Amino acid sequence: MNQRGAPGIRGRLGQLCYSSGLLYSLQRVRAWWQRDLRILAYHRVMPLPDPDTYEFDLELISTPPEEFREQMRRIKRYFHPMRLTDVVAALDAGEALPPDTVAVTFDDGYDDNYRIAAPILDELKVPATFFVSTGHIDTGKPYAYDWLVHMILMTDRPRLVLPELGIDVAIPRERALRRRIAGNVLLRMKWLDAFGQAAMIERLETEWNMPSASARPRDCRPMTWDQAREMEAAGLEFGSHGVHHRMLARLPIDEMEREVRESKATLDRELANPALLMSYPVGGDRAYNDAVVSATRKAGFQLACSYVCGTNPEPSENRYALYRLPVESNMGPGWFAAMLALPQLMSYPTVAHEVQGPREQPCSP
Repeated sequence: MNQRGAPGIRGRLGQLCYSSGLLYSLQRVRAWWQRDLRILAYHRVMPLPDPDTYEFDLELISTPPEEFREQMRRIKRYFHPMRLTDVVAALDAGEALPPDTVAVTFDDGYDDNYRIAAPILDELKVPATFFVSTGHIDTGKPYAYDWLVHMILMTDRPRLVLPELGIDVAIPRERALRRRIAGNVLLRMKWLDAFGQAAMIERLETEWNMPSASARPRDCRPMTWDQAREMEAAGLEFGSHGVHHRMLARLPIDEMEREVRESKATLDRELANPALLMSYPVGGDRAYNDAVVSATRKAGFQLACSYVCGTNPEPSENRYALYRLPVESNMGPGWFAAMLALPQLMSYPTVAHEVQGPREQPCSP
């Protein structure tokens, strides 16, 4: 995992702007000549664990609780936090969004979203959208990518053999080295189709006798529908992140369309408000395409997010592939504040690339 603080040029420059007290003035100047929708992308909010003992993917931890609270306070004070459904209403009405509009989003549906993030959002009255993989909430089954990392970290097998990826390596004892191997596997497996990815993980579960179907790990569990309903009743909103967190563009078209439809049907059945919002699982430029966008629109979703870095100057033009700004645990308060105020300079560059959480940002500083 990245070292805490403000790494690289962007981090240091962001901290300098933050410490100088110039950020708010720079933000106001920017708002005069550019109005763009900023969408923050989180995965998990939880205390940062010890990397040597934590059994799951550290890269999915976006920020610890107290820093999340400070981030939301900053949004509340200096920006215009807005629900994505209200963004939809404004786009449908042809209305301009307020200056410095920020939407807060979460992907996957981990239960720490309910236990930790939701109470902070409620305390500060900041709206947010939670994109959940409905199949995982239905079953309580761990997320496949995170379980794959868990298996590599915890196995007692001497070698990792993945012929699908051309990988045959000794498994070291050191946890940090195992994490490096797991990160490489996650990167390379995105070139497989979605069924190939699932088959590879299931084969490893069988060979290593580490079945996810019967696992209920405390540190890698989805929220429940009762928790989601409680969050919705408190004013938070939900959208689809697919059924099984598969890369939609890597599925056969009939299976992809079924995944999109069924995710919406489940959300509509389980929650009070109709599901209007989608976040494409994985979300890089290989994770969705024109067919996925068409299926999303046809299913009745009215807005969708990618995981490509950037802001949205004209959200009406890419409302089914909106860019987002990933939040990572190595962002100190200065870098985070600068990213919000000056996203083109302080966030990751706006390029289309394959991503699955922070590790896959090839252009990170």
